[in-house]
Amino acid sequence: MRRIINSTYMSIDGVVQNPQNWTFDYRDEAATAFAHDQLFHCDALIMGRRTYESFISYWPTATDADGSAERMNSMPKYVVSDSLSDPTWNNTTVVGRAEFPALGRELKDKPGQDIVQYGYGPVTAVLLREGLLDELRIWLHPITVGGQARDALLAEVSSDARFRLADHRAFDSGMVILSYQPQPTA
Repeated sequence: MRRIINSTYMSIDGVVQNPQNWTFDYRDEAATAFAHDQLFHCDALIMGRRTYESFISYWPTATDADGSAERMNSMPKYVVSDSLSDPTWNNTTVVGRAEFPALGRELKDKPGQDIVQYGYGPVTAVLLREGLLDELRIWLHPITVGGQARDALLAEVSSDARFRLADHRAFDSGMVILSYQPQPTA
C-alpha cells in the first residue's frame, strides 16, 4: 500500500504561508538532496487550490539539471477544490472536497510509489481525519517570519490529534526536518 506524506515548510514562529519568501537561505546541498529524493520516491502529488495556484506560477516553465522540474511536471497531480474547474497544468485532475476521501483511499490502494502532499491546511486535515495521512514532514526553518496572520498548519483538525516522532534530520543550515506519524487516540 502506498503512503501519503505531507511535506510542509514552517518558520520557527509557526508561519507556513509564502515559504518561497523565506526558505531558500536554508537550502544547502543536503537539504536539496533530501527534497530531490522525496520527490523521486513519490509518483503522485496532492494539493489544495492555493498550493496549485502557487505551483502553477513556477513549475510548468521550470527547468533544472537534476530532473526535478520534469518529474514535477510529468507526475499525476490531484487538486482538491470545489472552485477550480479548468486546470492548465498537465496531468492535473481536480476532485471536489466531498469526493476527495474516496480518491485518497483509491490512490493508496493502487500500486506505485508514495504520494506527496505539498502545502498545509484543509486538505491535510481531511487526510488526517480520514486516516489517510501516513507521515507529516515539517521542514522547520530557524527564522522568525512574523508580521502576518498565521494560517494553521492543520486547520480544522480536532484537538486530540496525536503524533509520534518517526524520524528527524538536521542540516548544517540549522533547518530540521521532523517526521511525525499520526497515532490513534485512546
